[in-house]
Amino acid sequence: MSGAASPIGRYWFGVSTQRYSRAMTLVLLTPLLVLLVVAFFWPILRFLSLSVLEPEPTLDNFRQLWAREFYTTIAIRTFRTALIVTAGTLLLAYPVAYLMSTLRGAWAGFVAAIVVLPLWISILVRTYVWTVFLGRNGIINSSAINLGLIDQPMTLLNTEFAVWLAMIQIQLPMMILPIYSSLRAIPPDLGMAAQSLGGSARDVFRHVTLPLSLPGVAAGCVLVFIISLGYFITPMLIGGPRSMMIATLITQQATKFLDWPLASALACVLMGVTLAMVIVFNRVLRLDRVMGAG
Repeated sequence: MSGAASPIGRYWFGVSTQRYSRAMTLVLLTPLLVLLVVAFFWPILRFLSLSVLEPEPTLDNFRQLWAREFYTTIAIRTFRTALIVTAGTLLLAYPVAYLMSTLRGAWAGFVAAIVVLPLWISILVRTYVWTVFLGRNGIINSSAINLGLIDQPMTLLNTEFAVWLAMIQIQLPMMILPIYSSLRAIPPDLGMAAQSLGGSARDVFRHVTLPLSLPGVAAGCVLVFIISLGYFITPMLIGGPRSMMIATLITQQATKFLDWPLASALACVLMGVTLAMVIVFNRVLRLDRVMGAG
């Protein structure tokens, strides 16, 4: 009896066209699992544990967060910014994704290159470009003064609006690509069938295209929202201290004030509220079914 045909051989090397054996699957996954535990889960758990274990077991760090209005204000600002950026990117991204899905040939490649090209450029560079546009002597103020629209430069930098504008522009590809993928997956025959039954172009979009594109919309919204919560460079350069978000505050507490327990407590609050909001979105919008349908 050969080794592969024996029970031990089938246990370790029994491979079919559908799946590996359980033992072989475990062997293949073990290096990845070890890497995730050592390089990802353990550092995160160690950092988060500082909030309740340093300098001794205590909840004072969380009490300090709730006692000071400063931390509550920054938390509210962070989630408000994430929601506004998500809504703004969705409004701008859907028409672009719809246009991309209808184009063919060279025009399709041209528009796709415009969307993807910013991803090759550093976020720091893309953020700094906005300081050139929004500064007191920037392009917008200079153009408005030259046209006689204003007499004095407007205060555009160091405002929440500037942070929203920059983050929406930077996050657009993250919203466009999932929606475009869903739109491209819609069979053209469905639209033609709806039109043959008397439906107008508006009816086809409302009853066929839009519902079938919801997987991409849901994926893009969740992706942009979660990424926006952890933004650091853009709010710091564009918004300044008056537009500080939680990520900037965590870095400040850990590196400037060396208050690692408080930084850990802030990270715990951010992670906990983020998970709670994702669960709520999933229960209300049924994101698991929507994404699974895509």
